[in-house]
Amino acid sequence: MELDINGKTTAVSADADTPLLWVIRDELGMTGTKYGCGLAQCGACSVLVDGVAMRSCVVPVEGMAGRKITTIEAIENDEVGKRVVAAWVKHQVPQCGYCQSGQVMAATALLKQIPNPTDADIEAAMINLCRCGTYNAIKAAVHDLSGAA
Repeated sequence: MELDINGKTTAVSADADTPLLWVIRDELGMTGTKYGCGLAQCGACSVLVDGVAMRSCVVPVEGMAGRKITTIEAIENDEVGKRVVAAWVKHQVPQCGYCQSGQVMAATALLKQIPNPTDADIEAAMINLCRCGTYNAIKAAVHDLSGAA
């Protein structure tokens, strides 16, 4: 099966029911997408699929053929993603950093869908877990990007 990952067509040999996360990490060696819970609850494994943030730990690779997949390794090739990364640095969002690739992916998807999100929009979209509790810094960074801060 061939996947469009980070703008490149890549052949993968995984079984159809293998979660996308394990294809990205184990078969393709891109370890920026993290394993957190394996239950689609924490969001550490979030990637963009056709511009929408998805929890890759529960998405079978079988359904990904013909879809555009973006991982954290290529987010700076995306104009919105590049701005999100810069805002994360400016607002010193990461502490331990483990969840941050998923957080960046979720924020990028949010800002593509809603360029000027309200607090309620941010709270609804940014449901990834952060054990360090950087939620206020995340909200400030997203507002900064929308011009609302």
